[in-house]
Amino acid sequence: MVGYCVGMRVALGLSRLRRYRKNGLGRENRPLQNLSSIMAHRVTELRTPRQGDFARRFFLVSLMVFGVAAALAFLLIEYGGPLRRSIAMLMPLPFWFSSVLLATGSGFLQRSLGYVRIERQGPFRRCLLRALVAGTLFVGVQSYGLWCLKENQDPARVVTGSNAFIFVFAFLHAMHLIVALLFLVFVTLQGLADRYDHEYYWGVTVCTYFWHLLVVVWIFILAVFVISW
Repeated sequence: MVGYCVGMRVALGLSRLRRYRKNGLGRENRPLQNLSSIMAHRVTELRTPRQGDFARRFFLVSLMVFGVAAALAFLLIEYGGPLRRSIAMLMPLPFWFSSVLLATGSGFLQRSLGYVRIERQGPFRRCLLRALVAGTLFVGVQSYGLWCLKENQDPARVVTGSNAFIFVFAFLHAMHLIVALLFLVFVTLQGLADRYDHEYYWGVTVCTYFWHLLVVVWIFILAVFVISW
């Protein structure tokens, strides 16, 4: 009976010793695990802005961009007039300027894509901002051009003439460009928040090629203008 009690106590002591060593080792590793998780969480917070803050910045910047575009269109309409050249509708002069702005924005986006691939964050962000400025000016000038196109319509050829067809296509192109401009605002804010690097830049790629596609479509519309001229 005494030997049995001694054996039970020895077994219980060995079990407690093993459990103590196991828990002690876990406590030694736990601070390192907590420290690494905290550091990873802080890095994520620094790289990714809070959703609420980003949504507010996106709304305010978008409002500012389209406010500037609307103000530019208003000033051009108020002081520029419809720029009548003849009774028959010719291509509005603002469309030539908007074409240059569209191509300029597309070029800056292509350069920003090249910069982010080689991790040159400064030139990458500057090109995004310049593309955003070019896109904002494009919307304002293009709105003025559409107004000139509508004002110079020949009433006798509103239904059967090619100008109505061109106006519809130019208007649809402008609507798609507005969507592309919102996309550019999103990508620019993400780029300024250090969201893109040489490994992750799919948003810049999609935005760039979307703008390239709009340039190709606009060239097609200009070709229709030239043919109908």
